[in-house]
Amino acid sequence: MSSIGRYEQMLREAELRVTRPRLAVLEAVHRHPHADTDSLLNAVRGDLPEVSHQAVYDSLNTLTAAGLLRRIQPRGTVARYESRVGDNHHHVVCRGCGVIADVDCAVGHTPCLTAADDHGFVIDEAEVIYWGTCPTCSMARA
Repeated sequence: MSSIGRYEQMLREAELRVTRPRLAVLEAVHRHPHADTDSLLNAVRGDLPEVSHQAVYDSLNTLTAAGLLRRIQPRGTVARYESRVGDNHHHVVCRGCGVIADVDCAVGHTPCLTAADDHGFVIDEAEVIYWGTCPTCSMARA
């Protein structure tokens, strides 16, 4: 199945109308994980030049609300979007260049979901962000 066919199926399974902007946004986020809205707008316009800024924003919001995309916003950065949903993974952010990478939760079980005091909440997700320096920035400083 082509990527567009897969995205159409994802939209239908989420009971969303299949539109060209939604397809283009899904494709852009899959091609550019952790991209910000402006970068995604530029990527979408590469495939769909006439798309409006508002259509991209609306698509991002709708796709995120439907659970097809995930919105992350590490402290001090703009919102970013990723297509990796349905698991409890985390992120590592470079303090130098801002690059973001996925970090899997602990293998075997998810200790990050066990709070010292959950105050009666049923916890289903933990947002952990690791900060450091990526290999490229580390090499530049050396």
